Amino acid sequence: MIFREALLSDIPGIQRVRNSVKENTLSDPALVPDQDVKTFLFERGKGWVCEIDQDVVGFAIADLVDNNIWALFIDPEYEAKGIGKKLHGLMLNWYFSQTDKTVWLGTAFNTRAETFYRLQGWIEVGLHGTKETKFEMTKAQWETVSVF
Repeated sequence: MIFREALLSDIPGIQRVRNSVKENTLSDPALVPDQDVKTFLFERGKGWVCEIDQDVVGFAIADLVDNNIWALFIDPEYEAKGIGKKLHGLMLNWYFSQTDKTVWLGTAFNTRAETFYRLQGWIEVGLHGTKETKFEMTKAQWETVSVF
């Protein structure tokens, strides 16, 4: 496994992973075009990938403009191998090296992602829209739960 910052050439792999997930699926893959991924990776924030045998199997993207986690997804064939936790750590370490602002994310109810974020120390603060739980993480919280 190789963990590294995402490159422009990773966008096809990122899109493949995003569209392969079984939870938090997109109703229409066209809702997240390549240009949006590029914007979040290089203008609004930064992203990381995990690759195995030169294939992207997971990715994470933090957004400094809206102070949120835009994406953290793992190819279902590679779940439960520590990839999500490692990407999460890389992303939050970078995020809090850039700003002290609280970061937030939304994820669907009763999903493995919701459980994952609780286990990583995120605090539920309410709803994001009508179909997602909203979580927040402060820099101080991250410093107490981070193992990276």
